[in-house]
Parts: sequence; C-alpha cells; structure tokens
Amino acid sequence: MLICGLQKTTLLDFPGHVACTIFTGGCNFRCPYCQNGELVLNPAAQPCLSEEEVMAFLKKRKGILEGVCITGGEPTLQSDLENFVREIRNLGYLVKLDSNGYRPEILKSLVEQGLVDYVAMDVKASKENYAKVTGVPGLDVTKIEESVAYLMTQDKIPYEFRTTVVRGLHTLEEFEEIGKWLEGAPALFLQCYQESGNVLCPEVKMGSFEKTELECMAEKARKYIARVEVRGVE
Repeated sequence: MLICGLQKTTLLDFPGHVACTIFTGGCNFRCPYCQNGELVLNPAAQPCLSEEEVMAFLKKRKGILEGVCITGGEPTLQSDLENFVREIRNLGYLVKLDSNGYRPEILKSLVEQGLVDYVAMDVKASKENYAKVTGVPGLDVTKIEESVAYLMTQDKIPYEFRTTVVRGLHTLEEFEEIGKWLEGAPALFLQCYQESGNVLCPEVKMGSFEKTELECMAEKARKYIARVEVRGVE
C-alpha cells in the first residue's frame, strides 16, 4: 500500500462514527480542481507511512476510534487493498471506502466479501461532461455506470454519491441529468469547490458557485433523489 497521509481523528468523514482517514497515493483521473495534486501526480515523492506504522496506530486507538476511512488519490488502484482492509477489520474496525468508481470489479469484490461497511462514490458530472471534468479524454463512462448501478441494486451496505461542483466545469442544467441518472439513490451531496493554490490544474479557469446557485442545482436533483444536500458553503 502506498500510504501518503493519516488524519488521526475525524467526526465528519464516516457518518455516525469517530474515525481516522488514510490517504492513498495515485489516481487514474486528472480532475483539474483536485486539491490533492501531489498525491495524484507524484505520490512516491510524498512522505509515506508503512502499513506497520498504520496498524500500530490503529492498535493503540482501539476503543477510541470506531472506523477507518480509506481515500486517495484512488484507493482501488492499490494492488494490496483487499489484504490491507482485512487487517483493519481483524482489529475490529468498520471500514468506509471513498472511490471514483472507475474500477467496478474491485468495488464489487470488496462489498460482496463484506470487507467494507460504507461507500462514498464520486459522481463527477453528467455522463456527457465526464471526460472534461475528470481530465481524461475518451474516458469510458460505462465503468462509472457499472459502479453506480451496482451500488443502487445491492442491499449489503449503505452508500452515498457526491459531486464537487466547480464553476467553469459544471452547469446548472446538468444536475437535472445527474438526478435522472441517480434516480432512487439514498443521497447525493453537492460539495462546493474551494479555491486554493494546491489544485491540480491552476491554469484552468475555475471558481466557486454561490450558495443560492448550489441550492438551485440541488433542487433539480431532488426531483429524483430524496436527499440532496449542499456541503462546504455558508
């Protein structure tokens, strides 16, 4: 496992649980707005933690922490992710996986084996806009569709979808399409893009939407999804 960061405590990342968050290196997308650019472009150059260090930390925090969030980068790119998750579960922790959904076979395997307890999947954009928003020309959206369809038809674990909304990449109108695509899903969270100097592609003209605009987007999606909430904006 290429582990590039550890947030020792979070009350936000794993719904209903006190958890820590593990950041893995590397990603198969190049979203211009990504705030973890170094994890994506040059993960090996980041200060890394060994699996042994992480497991030692988790053993010490048993009884304090309830869960472990595994995020990235993109965790499903890690060849030893399954074994790593097994070790965490053997310590008695719940596991939440964050994923972009581009490796549906890994997602399915982890869920079917009972290795994860919650999944948060990024739905980056409407299908027509996916390649632009992910920075991957010719991206195969059918892989995303497969992951979405799987989560929406399985009954083993709770899950959520989320979209980081970026001025210059997204439009108000496409949230109607996203809503139709995810119709019947339990939850979609719209996350407000936060401008910073650490984004992956600072040369791309991007910005944040106002709260009123984000609420309009949420209203379009609420026609199809019962729970749509806006995050990251006052």
